[in-house]
Amino acid sequence: MTQPITAELAETITKLVLEELSKVGLAPSGEPQKYVPVGISARHVHVNRAHLDALFGPGYELSKFKDISQPGQFAANEQVTLIGPKGKIEKVRILGPLRKDTQAEVAPSDARRLGVTPPVSQSGVHRGTPGITLVGPKGTVVIDQGCIIAERHIHMTLADAEAFGVWNGQKVQVKISGPRGGLMDEVMIRVRDDFALDMHIDTDDGNAFGLKTGDIVEIIKS
Repeated sequence: MTQPITAELAETITKLVLEELSKVGLAPSGEPQKYVPVGISARHVHVNRAHLDALFGPGYELSKFKDISQPGQFAANEQVTLIGPKGKIEKVRILGPLRKDTQAEVAPSDARRLGVTPPVSQSGVHRGTPGITLVGPKGTVVIDQGCIIAERHIHMTLADAEAFGVWNGQKVQVKISGPRGGLMDEVMIRVRDDFALDMHIDTDDGNAFGLKTGDIVEIIKS
């Protein structure tokens, strides 16, 4: 049986990432850290217990498709259809574990396809956000808020924040190299000791800058 990832293991993972960056000359010894790996986050939903029961049947439990970058979180095998005023998107994956509130995270292009106008918001902040309809194999759920475009953000531990010289809630710029490189603004720093070092952006941002999961970008403090 797979054991849960602890805060200590999350810190170990982060240290290994930094060590690998150092080996290729991206984290010079004695200087502030600058470089972080990228994770491209496709459209997905988080659901609460009541809504999982409504969508898949009473007492249903999510099954793991694969682990994702943050400790204890995973992409589930289960998928739903999102329906908005102008369209629908099928096979939208659920991420586990269960949350307190159900939330749909979409890219701007997804929002246009659905016919909704969600704000750029931090995960879990739903005030002023539109609702959406979720359809599962056993039922339908209509939420009156919780559809968002996720804010660009970088997860890191307290030790990481000290090494990078940044703080929780700070907005930074990120420099992207390559043929479609440039500067990305309004990237939020999120600090918690059970996080693993990773920058999360949606598929629209990834495509715009020619990025893929695992690429390395540079933090520039603004």
